[in-house]
Amino acid sequence: MVGCMLIHGFTGAPYEVEPLAEYFRSHTNWVISVPTLPGHGEEETLRGVSFNQWIDTAEANLKELMQKCDTVYVIGFSMGGVLAGYLATKYQVDKLVLLSAAIHYIHPIQMMKDIGGMITDLRRGTLLQNELFSRYSKKLKTTPVLASIEFRKLVQKLKPSFKRVSVPTIILQGKLDGMVPYKTAHTIYHLINSNEKQICIMEKSKHLICHGEDQNDVIDKVFHFLTN
Repeated sequence: MVGCMLIHGFTGAPYEVEPLAEYFRSHTNWVISVPTLPGHGEEETLRGVSFNQWIDTAEANLKELMQKCDTVYVIGFSMGGVLAGYLATKYQVDKLVLLSAAIHYIHPIQMMKDIGGMITDLRRGTLLQNELFSRYSKKLKTTPVLASIEFRKLVQKLKPSFKRVSVPTIILQGKLDGMVPYKTAHTIYHLINSNEKQICIMEKSKHLICHGEDQNDVIDKVFHFLTN
C-alpha cells in the first residue's frame, strides 16, 4: 500500500496543500495524511509552541503512516518542505516533493511588487479582494514574534540535513514567490545528494503554489513524479 504525507507551512494549515491531497484521494487508493502542526490550523495558537513540537508531530505522523504502508511519499510546503527534507534523511521515504521549501525566506523584490499591487488595489477600493492581502494580513496580526523566532530556529537546525537527502526528489518553486526567493530551488538542487532530482520553476505562481495560476500544472507534475 502507498502512503503520502503532506505537511503545511508556518502559520498555515492543511488547506495550503489540500488541492494536492484532494487530487490524490480522487485518483488513487493511497493512504493520505495531512497533519496539522501544533499551534496551527483554523484556531491558530502559536504562543508558547516550540519548533521541536513541529518536528515531533511530523515524525509521529510519518511513523504512523509507515506502519500502514510499504511505500511512503513525503510532500512539504514552505516550512513543511524543511521538515520533509529532514524526514527523508531520517526515515525510509521513497520519494520527496518540496514545494516552495523555505530554507531561505523573504524575497525583497517580489515582496515590494506584491505590496505595490496591494497599494493599487487600496486606491481602487478593492484591497479586500486581493488574495495575498486577505491571506497574510491576519497572519501578520496574530503571529507572535517568538513563534517567528522558533521558525528560524527550525530552519537553522534542519537545513544542514538537506545534504544527506538521497531519495528521488522534485523541487517546485513559484517564480513570483514573495516569501521564498525562487532561486532557493537551485540552492536546494545543488545541496541535496540525490542522483534523481529535478527542478520545476512555475512561472505564474506566488508562494501558495498549490493555489496559484499554475495549480493544475503543479498537480500534474507532482502526480507524474510520484507515479512514474
